[in-house]
Amino acid sequence: MGFLKRFKSTVVMLIKFALFISLFAVFFLIFGIENAWLLHASRTAAITMSSFMIIGIASMSIYGGYGIGIYKSKPIISSMSLSTLFTDIITYFQLCIMNTNNENNQSFKLENLDMLLLVYVLQFILIVGFTYFGNYIYFLINSPEKCCVITTSKPSLNSIVPKIKKYRKQYLITDMILFTAPNVLDVIDRSDTVFLYDVPASSRTTLIEYCYDKNKNIYYNFEMRDIVSLRGRTSILDDKPLYASQVKELTFEQRVIKRTFDLLLSFIGLIVLSPMFLITALLIKAEDGGKVMFRQKRATLNGKIFKVYKFRTMREENSVNVSVTEDDDRITKVGKLLRKFRIDELPQLINIIKGDMSLVGPRPEMVENIDRYEDYLPEFSYRLRVKAGLTGYAQIAGKYNTSPKDKLVLDLMYIEKYSLWLDVKILFQTLTVFFRAGDSTQAFNQGQDFEFFTQSTDAPDENDKQ
Repeated sequence: MGFLKRFKSTVVMLIKFALFISLFAVFFLIFGIENAWLLHASRTAAITMSSFMIIGIASMSIYGGYGIGIYKSKPIISSMSLSTLFTDIITYFQLCIMNTNNENNQSFKLENLDMLLLVYVLQFILIVGFTYFGNYIYFLINSPEKCCVITTSKPSLNSIVPKIKKYRKQYLITDMILFTAPNVLDVIDRSDTVFLYDVPASSRTTLIEYCYDKNKNIYYNFEMRDIVSLRGRTSILDDKPLYASQVKELTFEQRVIKRTFDLLLSFIGLIVLSPMFLITALLIKAEDGGKVMFRQKRATLNGKIFKVYKFRTMREENSVNVSVTEDDDRITKVGKLLRKFRIDELPQLINIIKGDMSLVGPRPEMVENIDRYEDYLPEFSYRLRVKAGLTGYAQIAGKYNTSPKDKLVLDLMYIEKYSLWLDVKILFQTLTVFFRAGDSTQAFNQGQDFEFFTQSTDAPDENDKQ
């Protein structure tokens, strides 16, 4: 195992390469049965194979790729399955176009759809097998990193520790300690990885420098100074190295492209989803006979108040404007299903067409929540520098009960790193929410309580599969 550990990056790369070649081979060997020219040197073969590789690499980039050792198996399977599905469909359409000629089809024709289904089923089996095998090999040659958690209080500890414990095969928590403890540096010395959470800026800088000196892996939560650095670049004035953080706003061209993108996809979305809208409306009406749509005041660009459209998921009587809690008895039976898969948000395509929202951006918060959040987190208003969005970073990475500060960080990350390509990636990544619907829509609930300790072990749970 020592030999494999020295070449773990090579092992991971070889497994990734083997998976991609396997997916590639399945597609072309199956379609080659009816399209023999795919298995010989030909223009169709060259273009189709190039399309599969380019689209495959691009879609894997969008969904995070084959992240063994980084993610758990189920998220990898869902991401790889989606990226492979898009690769197959686009390559299939391209093949159908190439087959439209005098020797094959006189007009465009979708043929061999049964082969496409067979290809995807076989590829899905390969993805599942390679994912569990890859994670098994990775964690066989890589033991969990010994971690210490350095923070300020029990509430802060309760916020970060459950997140780390979800990745028991990556991280083994051996110490939890206050940043003011006299032996904090000794704890760092015996750890491989250091988590700093809610540590004051001056103390955090000191601890980070110590970790850097000792070659320790470091994780720390975002503060506003870290957000500012996201938009920065290195700058050398004469011989003086500086870090430049310039105000970032969408250019005129970016605003035009983004608005055109919003309108085009929203109109297409309303047309394609119209049958789902009709079925949803009938289900809501059938349950209690109440209104189908629900409107609520929300805030968007520069604090402008507008009324957001949603499918009604709560009982009309006694429905007050407060955030949803776990087992909230205001939610209807149909509403639970709609919220689980985010279907209740789809009418906001109308808000996008009206110009109140964009496809991608910070989710529009209830006006009542904004006032409350800004009382103890004034920076929350920074997310109003762009239009509210139907989806965003917080919807992909977060949950309904994600803390206001973490929502703010995720939204500002998007604002500072904006590009049209980022919008495309977020839209595609939004599809992964359906694979973790129960988790991503988790409501507000009381967290687990943890005590501080040092030099205590927390062995991985054998039943906690990656």
